[in-house]
Amino acid sequence: MLRRNSFRLPRHPASVGLARRRVRDHLSDWGHRPDDPALADAVLLVSEPATNVVRHGPLVEREFEVAVTALADGSCLIEVSDEGRSELRLRLVREGEETGRGLHLVERVAAAWGVWSRGHHGKTVWALVIANT
Repeated sequence: MLRRNSFRLPRHPASVGLARRRVRDHLSDWGHRPDDPALADAVLLVSEPATNVVRHGPLVEREFEVAVTALADGSCLIEVSDEGRSELRLRLVREGEETGRGLHLVERVAAAWGVWSRGHHGKTVWALVIANT
């Protein structure tokens, strides 16, 4: 069975924690156990793109969208959409820098990830978490 939920949040720092809670709650309601590594990874992975929207999103944008999809095999897809059209890419992070590691974390934890262009409506950053069987 495929289950999906999406929700909009204000572009505010408190929304990052709310996105994590909502993803955790939805996946838990859909049968993911609290000790499930896929649940922990999904919660971690929603943080990075949500934080990027809050910190670097277009100033005129008031909200962003988060979607979580639970797949039949227990895997899940996390999506964060915003109106920004700036290209995301991994960058070299020098020792001592305090920012810039988020996409490296996504690269390491997600089974796959990427960015879908939504044309004039921005982009969606997505990450796939594979269920541990």
